[in-house]
Amino acid sequence: MTSEVVEDEMEFYSKAEKYWKDVPPTVDGMLGGYGHISSIDINSSKKFLLKFVRDGPNRTGTTCALDCGAGIGRITKRLLLPLFKAVDMVDVTEDFLTKAKTYLGEEGRRVRNYFCCGLQDFSPEPNSYDVIWIQWVIGHLTDDHLSDFLKRCKVGLRPNGIVVIKDNMAQEGVIMDDVDSSVCRDLDVVRTIVRRAGLNLLAEERQENFPDEIYHVYTFAMR
Repeated sequence: MTSEVVEDEMEFYSKAEKYWKDVPPTVDGMLGGYGHISSIDINSSKKFLLKFVRDGPNRTGTTCALDCGAGIGRITKRLLLPLFKAVDMVDVTEDFLTKAKTYLGEEGRRVRNYFCCGLQDFSPEPNSYDVIWIQWVIGHLTDDHLSDFLKRCKVGLRPNGIVVIKDNMAQEGVIMDDVDSSVCRDLDVVRTIVRRAGLNLLAEERQENFPDEIYHVYTFAMR
């Protein structure tokens, strides 16, 4: 439970905002110095996503995706824009969204909205998104805010739409990172929050070929 490790909620959020303001708006900055793993990450995410947008009669549409905690648009550029007609981006750091407009290049014209907002305060437009992609950002929300945000994401889905979480998973319990003011939860805690939000897990996959020294990373699809 984040309530056991987050003593002051307002400080938890303000410290994180301050941390990201000082991070350079580059792929390496987005990945905490691990820019070299970006391609491995994107390729695995694409395989995972294609299982839903390619297969079967109830397949997920490709009209619009939402990139949550989008940063400069690393995932928007390499994963979402190649698969979806339009993408919306949301991030708490204005400088990252400003940088995105040049980083994304020509294809960036298909980004409809750049929302500058923390996810705890963000509500996706109802019935708007085929995929809501939430990567390496759930640690910046308390349990209650994450559960509430996922409930709002569910409302934001189009028919056959999915919410995807891709993030670090702790071995056990909830671990606080004081540097960037985030938490890392174990698999059971994340699954419990997903259930509490009224979402059903459709798939779960561990990321392969990442460096040994970093947390295990898992991808979940739900609706």
